[in-house]
Amino acid sequence: MTDPTLTAARHTHASGATVLAVAGELDHHTAPELTRLIQEESFGPALPVLIDLSDLTYCDSTGITVLIGADRRASETGAPLVLVGVTADLMHVFRIIGLDQLFTFQPSVEDAIEALRA
Repeated sequence: MTDPTLTAARHTHASGATVLAVAGELDHHTAPELTRLIQEESFGPALPVLIDLSDLTYCDSTGITVLIGADRRASETGAPLVLVGVTADLMHVFRIIGLDQLFTFQPSVEDAIEALRA
């Protein structure tokens, strides 16, 4: 059996927004990688952060806690935070636990950039 893997990479969109692209399984074993990336990121009112979950295949409660931590940090600094590409299954979980009221969601990075401009 192979270990679950997660890749989390940062890049800057042409608009200046930071995109944290997450792929694989976000769980107890892999969450520190995304946590580290979020902690290293600059958050501020003029620094939008998009967490692209389009390639996320699994997310447990530890992963959700990491995302809540990112939201808390964004709120404390006034930074816009958008979750991008959330699957229907994960959105269902967010709705059940009420996190659909906490996060801002967009289907794609480009949709998120457009929404931030509005």
